[in-house]
Amino acid sequence: MKQKILPLFQNLMKYKKIEEYIKEHLDGKIFAAYGCSLGGSVVSLLVSRQNIHINHAIIGSSDMDQAPKWLAHLETALIMPIFYPLITGKGGRLIKKVFAKKMNNGNDSSDYIRRFMEIMGNGSGIDFSFISKESMKNQFCTDLYTKVGEHIQVSGTTIHVFYALKMGEKYRKRYLKYFANPDICEYDLRHEELLLDAESWIKAVVQACGMA
Repeated sequence: MKQKILPLFQNLMKYKKIEEYIKEHLDGKIFAAYGCSLGGSVVSLLVSRQNIHINHAIIGSSDMDQAPKWLAHLETALIMPIFYPLITGKGGRLIKKVFAKKMNNGNDSSDYIRRFMEIMGNGSGIDFSFISKESMKNQFCTDLYTKVGEHIQVSGTTIHVFYALKMGEKYRKRYLKYFANPDICEYDLRHEELLLDAESWIKAVVQACGMA
């Protein structure tokens, strides 16, 4: 069977539909799934639920935050005024100006912010204005309070974690808490910085999945 690599991004509310699609179109099995940022929770849930089988589950330097519902709602309320205008282009002129200034400082951090915003669709010409504020709130909030389990381990599945060292040591502890025997791949980078370099990211995925 042809190997399938399925990138899974920030869509926690859709994991059941993802399972249905894989069962219907891919015989319930995929070769690899990559979870970017919030998508790391999606991949974790897909593995732990065991309704489909994934040979290689890749967690892309996800923060794997977990919080009680009240705190999740509070954190979501604080982050929405920043992310919603940046992604959809609706309102938030001051926030846009602040980020535009940060992206044009000409230093390493500004380049990182610029590339991160590009991968989120900023400046791509794609219209994300159709995304409702309520939908985005649900996405952030449910990721925070949905439990992915602890010491996840499934026969025939290898969980690879692309660990960005610059995020801090506490994230390594989280990965070891949520996954029983993860293949932790260390990179001296920031959150999802590896994904911003397409060539390096492809090499890392190929190596993790043993396709090199």
